[in-house]
Amino acid sequence: MSIYLNTNKPLINYMNLYRSKYFIDKSLMIEKLNEVIETSDKYICITRPRRFGKSSVIDMLGSYYSIAVDSKDIFDNLKISNSPSYSEHLNKYNVINISFNDLSERGNTYKDYIEMIRTSITKDIVEKYPHINPENYFNISSMIRDTNDKFIFLLDEWDYIFNNSLFEENQNNFLEFLRNLLKDQPYVALCYMTGVLPIKKYSSGSALNMFDEFTFLKDRKFGRYFGFTEEEVIDLCKKNNEIKFEHLQAWYNGYLTARGLKIYNPRSVVKALQNDFCESYWTNTGAMDEVAKYLKYNTLEIRDDVIEMISGGEIDLIIDEEFRAGQREPKTKEEIYSAMIVLGFLSYHDGYLKIPNKELMKELEKALRDKSIFQLEIHIE
Repeated sequence: MSIYLNTNKPLINYMNLYRSKYFIDKSLMIEKLNEVIETSDKYICITRPRRFGKSSVIDMLGSYYSIAVDSKDIFDNLKISNSPSYSEHLNKYNVINISFNDLSERGNTYKDYIEMIRTSITKDIVEKYPHINPENYFNISSMIRDTNDKFIFLLDEWDYIFNNSLFEENQNNFLEFLRNLLKDQPYVALCYMTGVLPIKKYSSGSALNMFDEFTFLKDRKFGRYFGFTEEEVIDLCKKNNEIKFEHLQAWYNGYLTARGLKIYNPRSVVKALQNDFCESYWTNTGAMDEVAKYLKYNTLEIRDDVIEMISGGEIDLIIDEEFRAGQREPKTKEEIYSAMIVLGFLSYHDGYLKIPNKELMKELEKALRDKSIFQLEIHIE
């Protein structure tokens, strides 16, 4: 059974999502991706904080594009079915779907990690193309080229080793692996890559400079497809008789896309509706440990700002650069805020920084009361 190539795992996951009570149709995003298939714009990297629906979109794309499944019964009922490009691309492609958060059980070195990926891709190719003998090739890209087929690559959590500080001495090797696999390869019909951290780019010669990046701060194209829009949250509330929209709004509203569209964290909204109770769901994933870590870096400069934001204020600040994969730990005020924006702890729009919602407000209040951070007790009204 294939691990990465033409697996039915995305369809199984997406069917489970599709059958859920609080499913939201994000399929019109497919129309935008269909426009760039087999063009010079076929490399797409979208980054968002945790729990903003990145993996659900990956499952949707794998279900739609993969030649190994028949997903017509699902997508005929979704918005994409009205697009002129719908039938042209439905279940027409070989899809290589890799989630980079899988670690080898044979060892915990970078060699174990990358060999698991290389071996799995090779096995899948040989299984589908028996005439391919891997011993005749020096690298995977040469082997895939000899299939004479086109492939769509769906790469989830591309930044996993960066975000978790793994294999730091080998992170450039990983970027080179991705470059050799993807860049200027004739077999790539589309490469869609997603994660939390944007790509680190110093120059046009960077390893992954072929990607068009759509980040939390600067995405003006795909913003509405990650997280729930206010209209979508209102519609979901109609399926729930216990929680009013105004209550959800008070707890989870606060993020804005680059175009100014209000966006809600989908995990928090769905969990609140499922449990008929609003509390901090997203923050309980463990990500908030990083808030305390960032606050400890430079407490003297940001303490007053955090207090001001907890009081409901906004901070006037220019953020020119986003925190990126492989970047050193943030030290300056601007670097700390940039990291917290990328990770979803703060909201930034039109030059103003704020705490996005009550969910994050409560966690930052806890951080302020941590004497190990500020070495003084602060009373919060």
